[in-house]
Amino acid sequence: MPTANFFAKLTSLLKGFWSLPDLSYYHIKAIFYRHLLVFKKTWLSNIMFNFIEPVLYLWAMGIGLGTYVALENGIPYIQFIGPALTASSAMFATCYEATYGSFTRMGPQKVFHSMAATPASVEDVVMGEIVYGVFKGTLYGLVFLLVVALFGLVKSPWVLLVPLPLILMTGVFANLSLVWTSLAPNYDSYNYFFTLVISPMFLVCGVFFPLESLPPVFRTLAWFAPLYHAVEVVRPLVLGSLKPSCWHHLAWLFCCFILTLRFPLIMLKNRLVN
Repeated sequence: MPTANFFAKLTSLLKGFWSLPDLSYYHIKAIFYRHLLVFKKTWLSNIMFNFIEPVLYLWAMGIGLGTYVALENGIPYIQFIGPALTASSAMFATCYEATYGSFTRMGPQKVFHSMAATPASVEDVVMGEIVYGVFKGTLYGLVFLLVVALFGLVKSPWVLLVPLPLILMTGVFANLSLVWTSLAPNYDSYNYFFTLVISPMFLVCGVFFPLESLPPVFRTLAWFAPLYHAVEVVRPLVLGSLKPSCWHHLAWLFCCFILTLRFPLIMLKNRLVN
């Protein structure tokens, strides 16, 4: 029957899409190490670019505006935004790396093509980009967390678990950013990504004010944003106010990472091959 044949083809297509290709740990490690060697030469300028702005937010809004803001739960405003800015700093670092950085390696520098000419597959190259994006985002988030600690905002030893939500969140953003990179015709197209996707997420995902203060439609939209779930885990870990819902947020981030992982692997491969 035509209908049965259609569903058989659809099932086969979905299985092929979601099944991961054969990835080489050795090749991915070598690609990641190559990126680390480059990072060693530019680490200071890279960190300053993603580090100064969150610090200014923490100083201006936490200390300046914070003197005029009173939260219902009695937490000082700087304690409210400090942990959240840790997550947003990691988000921006990963997005910048997996967009502008990856596009430069793929286009003008032709690094992707050079690596794909070795025994490493295109999927290995893309997976190396994802791992490197997670590394940079987590690193920058932890650097900012150190600033939060210097401000005296860390209230719990659970802060040692902060890398877990940062790794999961940056993994999701690395996937999404590389999907955009697979479609981007030039650098200017990233203005749409950051202006229409990342910046609104930064503003309405509970970084600067509780989500409960938003209209229901915005609360629903924020629930689909990876940053919101990371903030809802990082803040309790830093302040020592853990809730059972933290496990739900971690599970959401993990599932979102798994569900989005296949997209950059396929879409970037199609762009490089075609």
